Amino acid sequence: MPDIHIHRSHSLGLAKARKVAWAWAEKVEADFQMDCTVAEGQDSDTVAFSRSGVSGTLQVAADRFELDAKLGFLLGAFSKTIEAEIEKNLDALLGQAAAAKKPAARKK
Repeated sequence: MPDIHIHRSHSLGLAKARKVAWAWAEKVEADFQMDCTVAEGQDSDTVAFSRSGVSGTLQVAADRFELDAKLGFLLGAFSKTIEAEIEKNLDALLGQAAAAKKPAARKK
């Protein structure tokens, strides 16, 4: 089975990273009919996701995201496309969260 592994470092902290993870889970549930469950921990959370032909986890920590997915036989042929779409969605959410974290510029 083809595997997908995506690592993203960030400086959001756990509270904001959780918000990004929840937004990601809601997006994949809506866009790809994934079933997602979130297990919150003290130092990190795990978002488990699955649907026919794919299953995996998104580990959420104060300084990083680690996504691991296993694709079934039929989806394996599209692994590069699927990986690119996951990266695009996660990077967009991280970019939005990072932009929201920056203080607004002050006028002199």
